[in-house]
Amino acid sequence: MGRREQREQIFKLLFRIAFHEKEDMPEQLRLFFETADEETADSDREYIAGKYERIIEKLPEIDGLLNKRAEKWTTDRMGKAELTILRLAVYEILYDEQVPVGVAINEAVELAKKFGQDNAKAFVNGILAGFASRGTGE
Repeated sequence: MGRREQREQIFKLLFRIAFHEKEDMPEQLRLFFETADEETADSDREYIAGKYERIIEKLPEIDGLLNKRAEKWTTDRMGKAELTILRLAVYEILYDEQVPVGVAINEAVELAKKFGQDNAKAFVNGILAGFASRGTGE
């Protein structure tokens, strides 16, 4: 599985946060891999689960930064798919040194095209432009 496919799986897993309580997420993680459409290699499973856990740890901080950056928007007003895409991308931009900023933004836009609403591509790209230089996002 390539990085793009892994990223899409992480997106799908993170998307479940919008519909489940925090304490239900370990079970959701287990179910996610049990019900996968295809067999997931152990290395892919480890990468996906590990990155998911690291993102979860940073969610309050990421959401705080999104609320500061997204003019006239707050995370509770954003579409669930768009919010999930932004959370993943902001994590990659600010905390994942293995992912170049341009790649994180491009991949987020691709996810927005696939899973977001009609205007999601522009919305996601616009917000992420403010995070383009690695740092605190402030």
